[in-house]
Amino acid sequence: MRARRPDELTPSLNAFADAAANRGFTRVADFNGASQAGVAPYPLNVISGRRINTGIAFLSDDVRMRPNLTITPHAQVDRVLFDGNRASGVADAAGTPYHARHVILSAGTYGSPAILMRSGIGPAAHLRDLAIPVRADLPVGEGLQDHPFYYNIYALKPAANSMHPAAGAILWAASPQAEPGDLDLHVSATHLFDPAQSPTGGAIVLAVAVTQPESTGRVRLADRDPRSAPIIEYNLLSTTRDMRRMIEGLRISRRIGRDPAFRAVAETEMLPGPAVTDDAGLQQAITEQLDVYHHATSTVVMGRERDGVVDALGRVYRTEALTVADASIMPLAPSAPTNLTTMMIAEHVARRAFGHHTAVHPSHACPR
Repeated sequence: MRARRPDELTPSLNAFADAAANRGFTRVADFNGASQAGVAPYPLNVISGRRINTGIAFLSDDVRMRPNLTITPHAQVDRVLFDGNRASGVADAAGTPYHARHVILSAGTYGSPAILMRSGIGPAAHLRDLAIPVRADLPVGEGLQDHPFYYNIYALKPAANSMHPAAGAILWAASPQAEPGDLDLHVSATHLFDPAQSPTGGAIVLAVAVTQPESTGRVRLADRDPRSAPIIEYNLLSTTRDMRRMIEGLRISRRIGRDPAFRAVAETEMLPGPAVTDDAGLQQAITEQLDVYHHATSTVVMGRERDGVVDALGRVYRTEALTVADASIMPLAPSAPTNLTTMMIAEHVARRAFGHHTAVHPSHACPR
């Protein structure tokens, strides 16, 4: 793992970092070091131009050949099978059973709660509405969090409209509403935008995100069919504090956009546009154009039995031999992207609950 060097970045990505420094933000030497407050190119899990995911990193050919591992492609899990309160396997959407001494769900923040609810583990009233017998009345699906972000987009001047590499430099900052020591905002500079939508044929996106949101949503089943997508209610920026922080982040981004270093490469602001200046206009633009990073967490929340779904080792309360190990068990969304945190959860559960350990290679342990 390493951050991109300035000479590897586009002119506008470097201009973003220079402009942020001109506006008083510290240049960070290493985002994995003691301090993350400030601006710099960020680390990427990219090797030879290829983004490395966990399947590539951990399911190597020799691992796939192990006699105690079977990978079944294109299988969609419907529900957990039980013998009394003990999980005994899973059934897929076709009804095929897969038996096991211990079931570990790693279906993600939307998949794991859906499987649990179809298995009778979840809010009792919701399960009864769908005629699902209630096995355990637990707050499955509650507490959904994600990182909301707004696209502050600039058309690049023709002489500086290079858009490769697509990422990236980033600014981590604290809003006036942040708790001491917290960094609750970031502005991530990328070229993840269709250049055909820019009047100059090039663009840069300054993605403003609230990285420690208060707002929570929920996940519910549409019906009992495992092939039906769950109902996802984000409820983003639903608290006054969250919206204030998003507006503050956008104002930080626009101050960077007005800096001479950035204006040297930027032709014009495309979104929200120069006519939008006051808080009411910014809030309307944010509400109409809001997106998420797809860093969803916290729908099978870790906590005490009276208010959580799983314990500190991911074991589902009121059941035996059933564990969840993915981003759904995070009590709150972490400030950073969730991939590395999820790998650490898997390491923790494997080591503490089952006595296994598989080290995460440093080249894969990175925030992007």
